[in-house]
Amino acid sequence: MKVREGFVLRQVADATIVVPSGKASLDFNGMITLNDTGAFLWKLLEQGADEEAMVKAMLSEYEVDEETARAGIKRFTGKLEKEGLLV
Repeated sequence: MKVREGFVLRQVADATIVVPSGKASLDFNGMITLNDTGAFLWKLLEQGADEEAMVKAMLSEYEVDEETARAGIKRFTGKLEKEGLLV
């Protein structure tokens, strides 16, 4: 999985947001606010991480069991896929 071209992660004050740029802004109006975990996963997706790599990274970064990590990753990537943000 990888984030679709044209979406960038930005830190604005205390908020982490994803905004469209260039041609992506024609298809997607608005922005997405991410919590710390969402931003962590977004950065992994920018690097093209697959689900297994994200699970391993979550387990090493957070105090979470594998089942919870996997379920959270599926929920997060599912929402991104629904919005057309992943390729």
